[in-house]
Amino acid sequence: MAVRLRRALAVGLLALSSSVWAAKKVDLDYHVRLLPQSDQAEVRLTLAQGSAVRSLDFDLGDGSHYSDFKADGQWQLTTGKQTRGVWRPATDKASLTYRVRISHGRKSGSFDTRMTPTWALMRGDDLVPPARLDQQDGIELVSRLEFELPSGWKSVETAWPRIGKNKFRIDNVSRLFDRPTGWMLAGHLGSRRTRLGETEVTVASPQGQGMRRMDVLTLLTFVWPQVQAVFPRHPVKLLIVGANDPMWRGSLAARESIYLNTRLPLVSESGTSAVVRELAQVFGRINDKQRSDWISEGFAEYYAIELVRRAGGMSDERFESLHRRLVKDSQKVTTLRGEQANPAQVSKAVLLLQELDREIRLKTRNKRSLDDVLRGAMHLGSVDTKEFVQLAESVIGESSKVLDTELLQ
Repeated sequence: MAVRLRRALAVGLLALSSSVWAAKKVDLDYHVRLLPQSDQAEVRLTLAQGSAVRSLDFDLGDGSHYSDFKADGQWQLTTGKQTRGVWRPATDKASLTYRVRISHGRKSGSFDTRMTPTWALMRGDDLVPPARLDQQDGIELVSRLEFELPSGWKSVETAWPRIGKNKFRIDNVSRLFDRPTGWMLAGHLGSRRTRLGETEVTVASPQGQGMRRMDVLTLLTFVWPQVQAVFPRHPVKLLIVGANDPMWRGSLAARESIYLNTRLPLVSESGTSAVVRELAQVFGRINDKQRSDWISEGFAEYYAIELVRRAGGMSDERFESLHRRLVKDSQKVTTLRGEQANPAQVSKAVLLLQELDREIRLKTRNKRSLDDVLRGAMHLGSVDTKEFVQLAESVIGESSKVLDTELLQ
């Protein structure tokens, strides 16, 4: 009886393991042809075996950036307040082709993304919009991205691993539908590369845009040991792209990539660094929910100050001056809650996090700090204000006086 039971268990485990390992790999290839004369990219998704996917349901936003859809199989476009496109691929090899406008303008006259006759600065998130994937069981999509560049354009940079001249492997373990996200840059480029810890870092910009590539790399090299000490996960690649006006005069993190207007100082007069702030966003990847934007924005600004300070790049006098400015900027703030934290709320959030760090260090006799709360928030994936308080109190080992405030109600 025991022998039969063991044999049955062994057969069951063998069947289970074979089903786990026998996931059928199906190629999903993205081909992007850049068309500067029309300020567009022609994007083609090709499934080696269409029957592997029941449907891809795309969120096309207001629909104004996408056009000229052609599909093997069924394509259904639903317009309205939110435009959606559903592709049900044909059985064999199947493609979906469409065009997407690259340049996105702001009311101020600046650009979030831009295409010129000699270069394009864009986001993969726009090239392939988010989609709900319904695929057959036992299928694993293997995704690659290839660019077809206009005549005379020299190169293309993305934050994905390069597997050919203009070809990249797209593999996002946290998503079922692997799509090319993050900042991307193509054209006549100048680039500088280095390896910091486990990460290949590239700083790239179109030629003639005034990007201080070596300055950026030097600052990153300077703070990197502190970044490694705080954040447990490090990207394989980090891409920093930059361009001058009329690109938006700001900085913004995306997946393993950062955009930086080349006119921005690497360290501002107040002592904070836009590059280090976006670096904290890339490494932290904290998603907040339920009107708790203050958490991710507060953490990013807190570590923009703290990482430079820990690296020895900020004197005590400079830190005190910065602290006084935060107090002044946030004196009218009565709540931190909201869908999008404004600059005054972010300043207030930094002050709250600094107080919380002091409280944690005091109550745990310097055994724990705000770094432990950050790592806990990273582990959660997404966090709201209530969960943040619980997390901090679990680090302290008792309730927090700092977080018992009307600011968080």
